[in-house]
Formats: sequence, C-alpha cells, structure tokens
Amino acid sequence: MGNNAISSNKLLHMGLQVLRDRLPSGWTLELLLEKNTTPIDGYYRMTTPNGEVGRLAVEAKQRLEPRGVVELAARFREFSGDEPRIIVSPYLSPAVRERLDEASFGFLDLTGNVHIELDKPGLFIEAKGADTDPDRKARPFRSLRGAKAGRIVRLLVDSKEPPGVRQIAEQTHVNPGYVSRVLALLDREALIERRGRGRITKVDWPRLLRRWAEEASLESRGIQRPCLEPRGLSALESGLKTFGGRYAVTGALAASRLAPIAPPRLATVFVEDAERAVSELGLRTVETGANVLLIEPGDAGVFTGVTEQDGLVFAAVSQVAADLLTSPGRGPQEAEALIDWMNRNEEAWRG
Repeated sequence: MGNNAISSNKLLHMGLQVLRDRLPSGWTLELLLEKNTTPIDGYYRMTTPNGEVGRLAVEAKQRLEPRGVVELAARFREFSGDEPRIIVSPYLSPAVRERLDEASFGFLDLTGNVHIELDKPGLFIEAKGADTDPDRKARPFRSLRGAKAGRIVRLLVDSKEPPGVRQIAEQTHVNPGYVSRVLALLDREALIERRGRGRITKVDWPRLLRRWAEEASLESRGIQRPCLEPRGLSALESGLKTFGGRYAVTGALAASRLAPIAPPRLATVFVEDAERAVSELGLRTVETGANVLLIEPGDAGVFTGVTEQDGLVFAAVSQVAADLLTSPGRGPQEAEALIDWMNRNEEAWRG
C-alpha cells in the first residue's frame, strides 16, 4: 500500500471516499480542513437528502499504536468541540480499534474498518476490514510468540512489583536485549506503564494475558495427546495424586476450583513425559471422545509457579487463564470468569 507516502490531507481525502461509499443513499459528504487552530485536522460534513447537517471532527494518523490512543485521549480532553471524534488511518489494528472505542473515538481505515456514530442526523456505521497490516515494511518488533516471550509475560503478570530488565532477564533466562525489545512492544501497546523509557511502574495484566493468548494459543504450548480416562475425571485426579512424573493441571479442571462455571468435561494436563503418564495413569490414546488432554510442553516455563492443593499440582493461575482463552468449547468463557476472580483476588496469586 505504501502508507508512508500518504500525506495527512491525502489520507483525509482517501478516508472521505471510504466513508462516502458507506453512507445511505442521497447523503452527501465533504471535507473541511482546519488551519492548526484546534487538535483536529478537519471535519467531515454530512448532509441528508432533507437538508439536515452533521459533522465529525477528524484527525489523520499515518500509524497509530495503542499507546498513541492513550495520548490522543488525553489531548482531546482539552478540546471543547461537540462533534464526535474520529481517527482516519491507513490501517488500525484490532487492539487500536478496541482502545479507540473505549476512549469514545470513531475510526476509519483504508482497509475498510469503520465505526462511526452520529446523533444528528442519526447515523451508525460498523464495517469490517483487515485484521493484519497490509503494509508490513519497516515494522518494529511486535511478536509475543515463542517460549521466551511467554516467560517474560508470565513474570510481568505474576509480579505485584514490576521487575526491571535485568531482573526479568535473570529470572526468565532470556537475553536482556530481547527483554528490552519485548518491553518496547508492550509499551507501544499500552500494556505496561514506564517512567520515561525506564523502569516499569504498572502492568495491565488482564490485557497482557489476552494479548499473549492471541499469539501463543494452547496449541502452541507443545505436543498434544488426546486420551480417554474411561472411569472419569475423578479417577484421573486420584491417579495424579500418586503419579511420579512431573505434571501441572491447567484448563477447566484447574479453573473450576477458583471460578467454577460448570463441571469440567476435559482435563488438560502438562506432563514432562506423555508416554509415562498414559501408562501409569491407565489412559487410552484416542482420536475422538477424549476427556483428558496431555501436553508435553516445548518449554518448562509452564511449570513455573505451580501450586499444590489437595494432593494435586496446578499450573499458575495466569498460565491457566491464558490456556483457557484459546481452549475449545466454553474455554474462553471459563477464562473470563477466572480473570474476573483474579481481578478480585490479586493478593491471592500475585507475588
């Protein structure tokens, strides 16, 4: 797309066409440019077939990160205009669109993502465009995939007092340079707050968990082995209490002890050795009808922060929530119930 070559005025005109194509029949639309006397770049003025007029205050952004939305919201608080505010950009990511909606901004991007609300004249437009940037050139580091990123996320979520770069590197056994790049990403996406570009002062751990789950699904944790415990999950629990291998229960079975929604139907268990677990626990490997999912993790980080309760070993609450967010069935709903419990009981799980 070559977004970097688009001037602000041209971007506003291109956005004008995107919006014009989505207006009701008979409506007209024009752009009124400002001369830098306000925090906005101009107005989109709409006129209905019966002559009713409405305006949207519009600002063009060549690129916008979630951190930029926070700064925009702060700047627009001083702007006393009554018109609804919208942002026009070549591309707005799902995270940015979510932040804009929370900050009461409308938006429009050139891929077709549109959310606009206008009271007078009455207008509501919601349209879906791209969820990935069509112009990926010169993009900064922005991935939370992989074991190293997962260890960093888990430490940030689990720590009541945010650690520094060196402390994160030491505790996660990750190169400080990589840690810094991950923190820069989290800062751009407003998932952490920093003092300048230095020490972390706050972690938005619910958003961070959800952001991590988007890129690091349960399937990415390791090799999965569906199994059947013909005697049911209570028999599995009894077997795990005497199992000699390393394991950690995650998923619905782990969440149900803190934020139960319904009796768990599937037990997800991280095990160091799946063959041993199948043999010692008396499980059957199956292709369909599994009630146990064994996962041999690609990284031992999933065992960090395990707790023992009633003779069973459970994965850390943060790990359980992240795993449930991309689990099948009602997993996402169970994850949200668990995250709600985590919000109300931070003292119980954040160290």
